[in-house]
Amino acid sequence: MRKMTLSLLGILFLMFSCKSPEARRPVTQKSGSYINEAIERNKKIVAAEEEQIQAIIEEDSTNEYISSPNGFWYYYNEKDSTTTTTPDFGDVVEFDYDLKTLDGQTIYSSEELPTRTYVMDKEKLFSGMREGLKLMKEGETVTFLFPSHKAYGYYGDKKKIGRDVPVISTVTLHKITEENKTQNQ
Repeated sequence: MRKMTLSLLGILFLMFSCKSPEARRPVTQKSGSYINEAIERNKKIVAAEEEQIQAIIEEDSTNEYISSPNGFWYYYNEKDSTTTTTPDFGDVVEFDYDLKTLDGQTIYSSEELPTRTYVMDKEKLFSGMREGLKLMKEGETVTFLFPSHKAYGYYGDKKKIGRDVPVISTVTLHKITEENKTQNQ
């Protein structure tokens, strides 16, 4: 009798233990509200920064501002109309620049920042500056107004530039060395 009871229990155990696994439901379900809140927050920041930049442009009657399709504004301090060469992917450029807040306070002066040698689109540089350099020719000086998302964005530079800080940068492009010339040297 005991063997029969153990056999019956064993058979019952096997029948109920062979059940296929069921997917567990998550403990908490996310609705995506955080992402939507972040999108709305970023839209407000961009709108406020663009409003500040437009106010600067409207107050400045001495310069002719150009709106870039890449989301920033600029004007020429010194323009070269004789050459057509602008840097392309892989070209090496040498330039000086400074960074200021929209109200003109210096963050980094051009004396503080060493002359920068940069390989176009192959090194790390904030997106606004990368795109701005592509518009320039040797010898030109251009002042750019970058909203924070085109400058150092949410994180800043972790030194002097805080999060979501739009900047003004005056850039002088000294030299463009084309990629194929640098490879032959």
